[in-house]
Order: sequence, then C-alpha cells, then structure tokens
Amino acid sequence: MNLYKNVLNSIPTASIVVDAKLKVRYASRAFRDYFPMSKGKGSLKDVIGCTETGSCGKAEKCAFCPMRTLFSEAIAGKGLAFRLVVLRNAAGENVPLRIKVQPLGKLYLGVVDGSYETEIAREMYTAQDIQQRLLPPATPFGGVPYSFMFEPCREIGGDLPDVYLQDGCTMGLLADVSGKGISAGMLSAFVKAGWDRSEPSPAKALRGLSAKYRELNLDERSYITAAAVRIEEKEGRIRYCVAGHNAPILLKSGSGIDEIVMSAPPVSNWIPDFGYEDRTIGYRRGDILVLLTDGVTESRNDRGEQFGLERAESILQKSGSAERFIERLKAALQEFCGTFDDDITAIAFDL
Repeated sequence: MNLYKNVLNSIPTASIVVDAKLKVRYASRAFRDYFPMSKGKGSLKDVIGCTETGSCGKAEKCAFCPMRTLFSEAIAGKGLAFRLVVLRNAAGENVPLRIKVQPLGKLYLGVVDGSYETEIAREMYTAQDIQQRLLPPATPFGGVPYSFMFEPCREIGGDLPDVYLQDGCTMGLLADVSGKGISAGMLSAFVKAGWDRSEPSPAKALRGLSAKYRELNLDERSYITAAAVRIEEKEGRIRYCVAGHNAPILLKSGSGIDEIVMSAPPVSNWIPDFGYEDRTIGYRRGDILVLLTDGVTESRNDRGEQFGLERAESILQKSGSAERFIERLKAALQEFCGTFDDDITAIAFDL
C-alpha cells in the first residue's frame, strides 16, 4: 500500500483507493488539495465532504449517492465503471467531474479525469479576474476624459494601461512587458505594484520602477517598455517620459499629427543605471493624445503586412474624440488581422 501511495502522490491526477466494503483506504495528495474537506481515508462521506447526518451508507439519500453507486458498480462487476460525479471543490463550487474506477488487486482505484486541468482552468479564470481589476475604470473618474482598449492575445496579458489622478493632474501609463501568458501577467502585476503613483514626474517614477526591477535579478530576456505622461491642464502642456516604448502621438486640432520622439532603453538589466528624464510638449484644447503598444503597430495580416503606425495615425486623424478613435482602431485591427499574436492595448485622452 505504501508503494501505491508514493505512486499516487507523485502524479497531479486526483485519485482515491476504496476496498470492497466501500471504505476509502487512501486519497491522493492531489485529491486532498482539490477537495480540502477530504480526509486521507475513512468513509466515502469523509472523502467527498457529505453533509448528511449519521453513518455513511445508512441515510435515506445514500442510495442515490453517485460516488457510492459508482464504486458499487465496479465492485459488483469486478471491472471498470465510469460516471459523472458532482463534488464540491476548494472554492465551494459544485464541479462535475468524470471518475473512472478500475480494479487494483483487492482494491479499487478511482481516477478523476481532468481534475488537474480543471483546477488550472479555475486558477486561470481567477488570474483573469484579478488582471481585469488592475485596469483603469471604464468610465473616467474626473480629470482629462479618456478611452482605452485592452485585448490580450492569451488568457493573461502582458500589457498594463493605467490612468489616475496625482495632485489634480491626469497621469497615464502604458507598459508592455516581455513574453506572453502567465509569466508576462505576473510581470505586469509587478509594474502595477512597483509604480509610484505619488510621484508627479514620469521620469522619476520610471527610475523608481527600474530600481525595483533590478531587485528581481531577472535575466536579459526580460524587460519592460513604458510610456508615461502627466497632463498639466493649467499650463497647457504634457510632461512625458518613454522607456523603449512606442512614443506618444499627439493629434493637434487643425495642424495634424505631432509624433513625440524620445530615445531611451527599456527598464531592464541592459543599462541598469540609465537616467530617465522628463520632456514637455504643449497642447491646445481639442487635441487628442494617444499611447499605443507595439502589438498594435506590429500586428500582421495573412500576407505578412504590418498594421503600422501610419494606419493608426490615419484613423486618429479621422476621429473626433478619444472614444471614437479607440472604437475605430479596434474595428480596423479586427478587420486587418482577425486574430492577434500579441497583446493589443491603447489609451487615448481628450485634451
């Protein structure tokens, strides 16, 4: 039996071992992790967290217990049995699981098909929910009106758009971390936690983020690009800083596009002590400020053509507001690419 325990504990599949008297001889570590109410051995009632009073098998409802029926069928037929069973998991949710029972000497082994995958899917859903909570409010909360889009190419994205108020000024941050999926999502969460919202200078906030990033001691494959802006309405200017990111785009009402140029490396271990500096540009009422990730400009269609900055700027010139630009950009990308190989994120501000 010890050998069986060692084998069952070494695999991620939830499983239990039952004898001919319907006593659970062992529940694997994966089973107990997935169903924390479970005991390692005992009655079926102990394992599945049944709330019926009295001894297992004696209550009136026990005759309808799918778990008891499943193992009874296997014992009676001395062979395989298969059934869909609903059990309560760690989150208190009733989860339908497929359980297959097969003889194991004088015992019977029940294997929960797909329990590991089900747990991973549940954790992924939770991670998606957490990431959605990191996004700025869909409706502006004051300050400069804005609109944004966030379209991760996988369940979890590596882009981080953020808009907030600092001492009465609207601050905007758009970060893009290396990689995709779960690892990128974790790094984008680090950006959210490591960004100093109390700092009025985008450059100083980037320097602070860079210092915290170096503490992670990641290899050279990991990096963070970012564009940060502070919209100072009283002065009619934008203070900005860019770290290896697509430069902000300013649509000036009546005079076309003004591409903001700034050459600086990403937040990384490549040039760890790089001194980011703020720059400013003036604006007038009616202008639109746009921040994009390279997922927008580098999206490709079936012919291998990139969407490009020119298409984004053309859409911006034909849009009368930030909200309209985001709507048109999203529609144009869907038509151009269909599916995306990178996260697609943009923020637009109505100045």
